[in-house]
Amino acid sequence: MRISSSTPLPPAAVAASVVPVYLRLVLVALFWGGTFIAGRIVAHQMPAMTAAALRFAVAVPLLVLVAWRLEGGLPRLDRKQLLMTFALGLSGIFLYNVCFFGALSRMPAGRTALFVALNPIVTALLLALLLRERLGGTRWAGILVAFVGAAVVITRGDLAGAWHDIRRAIGAGELLMLCAVSSWAAYTIIGRFALKGLSPVAATTYAAAWGLLLLGGGAVLEAPHVDWAALDWQVYAAIAYLGVFGTVIGFIWYYQGVKTIGPARTAVFNNLVPVFGILLAALLLAEPVLLSMIVGGLLVVGGVTLTNRQK
Repeated sequence: MRISSSTPLPPAAVAASVVPVYLRLVLVALFWGGTFIAGRIVAHQMPAMTAAALRFAVAVPLLVLVAWRLEGGLPRLDRKQLLMTFALGLSGIFLYNVCFFGALSRMPAGRTALFVALNPIVTALLLALLLRERLGGTRWAGILVAFVGAAVVITRGDLAGAWHDIRRAIGAGELLMLCAVSSWAAYTIIGRFALKGLSPVAATTYAAAWGLLLLGGGAVLEAPHVDWAALDWQVYAAIAYLGVFGTVIGFIWYYQGVKTIGPARTAVFNNLVPVFGILLAALLLAEPVLLSMIVGGLLVVGGVTLTNRQK
């Protein structure tokens, strides 16, 4: 018997088609959690812009190939789209990665990963401030809970001591990671407008290309200060991981999830990123898992859940 395209699939068939998507999204969270370990390895061997430029020197050619295979190539951009994709590259590629590698050169990978959980919170605040998007009482409560959790993580649980000595509690690494989170929030908001005329693949590829161009200029100035002969295979493997798994594969599978199960369900998997980041840092880098990281991380995830709660 032939089944028409309009015939609903049985529940078992629907479940079978969705399970691989969920598995891929868990792997995406694992890959993105692993970027903090790979980034930590690279950040200790070279300056931030050089490390980021090498990451996207790997990623951009692969993204162009993906755009060609999936969409037949990249579209030509008009002036507005050029400005939009440049803004994406400046915020989400250039600024985010400079701050990301800068923070990892100063902070443990596990602590750095916890800051990523603040992305939805900072994005919601910027939307309220810049675009006048209304936040209800539940979302404000979620924002407050998340920031309390972040304060617990940043101060290592010593909130009272941090109040008296704020400079000791918040160092350069924490400030850089807060800047990274803000840069990614700006990238997310700009993407709302850029994606009205471009596919996610095209927008990300152009943003990555702009970012690589900006990072390349800084890397040229930093290159003479890098001891290239001292770099071992682990550094190059970490760069390849960041470009292939942390950028290209993670991006493709994430947007496949958005297409299959919707953006709200897909975004839930982002909460696994700091979890994997902490676990991998403990297993691979022997970093300690502090009680303040667990308690603060749970508060942040709980706050994000409240903030993203749908009516």
